[in-house]
Amino acid sequence: MRITTIQRNRLQNFGRFVMNIPLMLVILVPLLYTVSISVMPADEIYSNHIFPTSVNFVNYIQAFVNPYYNFLRMILNSFIVSTVVMLGQMVTCSLAAFAFSFLEFRGKKLLFISVLATMMVPGEVTIIANYLTMAQWGWLDSYRALIFPYLTSAMGIFLLRQYYLTFAKELYEAAKLDGCSNLRFLLSIVLPLSRPALGALGAYVFLNTWNQYMWPLLVTNSSSYRTVQIGISMLYDVDAQSLGLMMAGVVIVIVPSLSIFVFMNKQLINGLMAGAVKG
Repeated sequence: MRITTIQRNRLQNFGRFVMNIPLMLVILVPLLYTVSISVMPADEIYSNHIFPTSVNFVNYIQAFVNPYYNFLRMILNSFIVSTVVMLGQMVTCSLAAFAFSFLEFRGKKLLFISVLATMMVPGEVTIIANYLTMAQWGWLDSYRALIFPYLTSAMGIFLLRQYYLTFAKELYEAAKLDGCSNLRFLLSIVLPLSRPALGALGAYVFLNTWNQYMWPLLVTNSSSYRTVQIGISMLYDVDAQSLGLMMAGVVIVIVPSLSIFVFMNKQLINGLMAGAVKG
């Protein structure tokens, strides 16, 4: 019996699905087990139970009402810091990428190479210098210390620059002949056409900032400015036996990350792949 093209495509899709099942299990099983522990009664956590005999949401309630810390405030701090850093990088990286893509000036290639070279410097190398700078400016234990060092990034500049290079130079030249300024050209033409790349950059920066631990722990001293990743460790410090409480905090924290991945998966892939074939 001859197999049609449609049947062949269906078989190939089914084969890919079957091959992805082991990978899906590797990713989902730890997540499901974390959720299981978070709703499991305390006496069952250390009794080798995989699934709870009864569902108990007391750990989620305690995560928000515990008097030793303000977990809800830490979640709000993470949202504020992640959102401001995301918007800041979208602005600064857009401006820098525009200059490297459309403008001509002396030392342009050397300056761009210098920007890319910073991507090879580990963050641990500069963390002490950044901390001393924040301390000298009197910005410790504030939103400014959490936000200011991350308002731009070489990765964001590179990503947007590669995307801008896909635009025809004639588009920019025609706009200049019509008297359009560089800023107006960026705001009216470039940015509206760059929504996939900007969306990918925004999601990437938001997740990176949301998951930061070392820098917020270093520059903050009070729960008024500490972020949610520090809050998770504090959940465990309150009661070393309350593993379920910490797992409930982990589930709460990963909800934004999973939401961004689920709802922006296609845009992330399209934005990161855009401009990959043109230098």
